[in-house]
Amino acid sequence: MTSPFPLFHVPYVPLARIIDFMEPKTLISLSFCSQKSHSVIKTQRRLPIDGHLLVGESDENASFLALTKFVCDIVLKCNYVLIAHKFVENINYEGMESVKLGGEHVRIKMEHLNGYIISYWENAVNGLKVITDYVTNLFNIDVSEIWASKQSLHMIEWVNSRQKTPLKNVLYSSATATSEEEMIYILKDCRPISRLSINIKPPPNFRFSEKFRKIDCLEINDGEWVTLDNLLTMNVIHIVLDNASLSNSDLNVFLKH
Repeated sequence: MTSPFPLFHVPYVPLARIIDFMEPKTLISLSFCSQKSHSVIKTQRRLPIDGHLLVGESDENASFLALTKFVCDIVLKCNYVLIAHKFVENINYEGMESVKLGGEHVRIKMEHLNGYIISYWENAVNGLKVITDYVTNLFNIDVSEIWASKQSLHMIEWVNSRQKTPLKNVLYSSATATSEEEMIYILKDCRPISRLSINIKPPPNFRFSEKFRKIDCLEINDGEWVTLDNLLTMNVIHIVLDNASLSNSDLNVFLKH
């Protein structure tokens, strides 16, 4: 059976070069066309991905994968490569294309302005797991960064359990109150090696008595709970601490430590 794509009639050496110069989000779209297109992209791409893979949430109904070159708190939509969106009302899904992902048929559409695919799911977080598996397998890469919230907190442990490469950056934010168990998990067990950014309100009277993990950068936007003992046990190169209740005397002790 001949391939319907003229691209696949190109000899393998020039084909590999063509694939190397295509954008990752374009390759993802092409990989959905057939099993052969997926196989060719997976086996013929040689150049490393230019950027790191970020898994995050854009809102409560949608999660995204993005490839970025820099660490920042804003990701432009032009960096998105694939979206998992929850089914919502007032959208006609029947006219959309369907592809097989994670063993099920999934409705998809192209976001033409920025050139990435949106996939639709009953549960956007479960969909995020499926598309993460798909992209990491297609490009043979690991997740480097996670932006998580209360509803996707378990994504951190899921990613840590599925790859040997440790996460570099974790940003955790929530508009609702955070439990003590969640706070302890974020501070103790999510284990990024470069940056941990915590943008949440801690529970009342929260205290952390465990040791902090070694990390390059720790950012805490509501640090009222942070004590002098916490500061003295932080194995951190760069600390950003807002809304702290530390006294000048505490800071003097810390600086002399």
